[in-house]
Amino acid sequence: MKNVSTREPGLHKGVLYAMLAAALFGASTPFAKVFVGQVAPVSLAGVLYLGSGVGLLACFLVRALVQRGQVGQPVALTKPDLPWLAGAIAAGGVAGPVLLMVGLSMMPASSASLLLNMEGVLTAMLAWFVCKENFDRRIFIGMLLIVAAGALLSWEQVPVLGVPWGAFAILGACLCWAIDNNLTRKVSASDPLQIAMVKGLVAGIVNIAIALAFGYALPGAGTALAAGAVGFCGYGLSLVMFVLALRHLGTARTGAYFSAAPFVGAAISLIMLAEAPGATFWIAAALMGGGIWLHLTESHGHEHEHEAMEHLHAHSHDGHHQHEHDFEWDGSEPHAHPHQHVPQRHAHPHYPDIHHRHRH
Repeated sequence: MKNVSTREPGLHKGVLYAMLAAALFGASTPFAKVFVGQVAPVSLAGVLYLGSGVGLLACFLVRALVQRGQVGQPVALTKPDLPWLAGAIAAGGVAGPVLLMVGLSMMPASSASLLLNMEGVLTAMLAWFVCKENFDRRIFIGMLLIVAAGALLSWEQVPVLGVPWGAFAILGACLCWAIDNNLTRKVSASDPLQIAMVKGLVAGIVNIAIALAFGYALPGAGTALAAGAVGFCGYGLSLVMFVLALRHLGTARTGAYFSAAPFVGAAISLIMLAEAPGATFWIAAALMGGGIWLHLTESHGHEHEHEAMEHLHAHSHDGHHQHEHDFEWDGSEPHAHPHQHVPQRHAHPHYPDIHHRHRH
């Protein structure tokens, strides 16, 4: 048995990506609310997604020009990735927003906000029990604390749901986004900028088409540009960070950290409104902090076996990537090429990343 340490010193970069994703998405929520009274919800969803896709397309083209001819190009989406990505877009970029708009039309916004916190729970449930991603009691309790904090921040009144069709629609939207998160993990080794760009463009075009089909007006140029900028940061850049986190942490842990987004949004809302936070805010902050601490201090390590496999992603020659090259290599890292992993057994701390999705 060979002991290999692959844990980076300090805060794991996957955690940083997940927290950045949560911060960007959470910060966008108060700004997006500014447009709610001006633009129909379906039209607004389309403009936010399209702003995300167009902004990332510009970044994608600039990067291609800057990096032309350089070694270590990002790994483009491949043909086997397309069914997973198409499913993620259909579930999270099309069905999810439509179900959300249906639910919002049938129930109070405060009740809908409370139910939206089910996305993190359903994401983790699918990851743990369908995709067989590992977890332990510590991670489970941390997840519960984070979700409870988000629920507290959303609670403004005792929900009165009446006939539960609206609630079913909101829960359906959460399930769609949970499916989206788990399907996106399947392609997380590919270029995250390209993944987020395609999702934004397709979801934006489809949602705008739905809005036009139902007779909703599109916003004026100024409003569209402002909403598009919010979408670029809160949906586009946030999704790039989310995909990177999926690559390094797995779905459930990324979803748990991303559940911190309501706290970021609430904090920014308080600053924008110049309000003093009440007791609920500080209780939620304590729960959120406790849940994140449980995740940050996780140490999961045991003897495990890597089966032989071949795949393609950007990598450096660490303990999991000791292979020969059948081409001339100048030693620059990270680089990307199809490579084989030979069977090996070793022990070290690890997350359920793209190399550690083994059974326990």
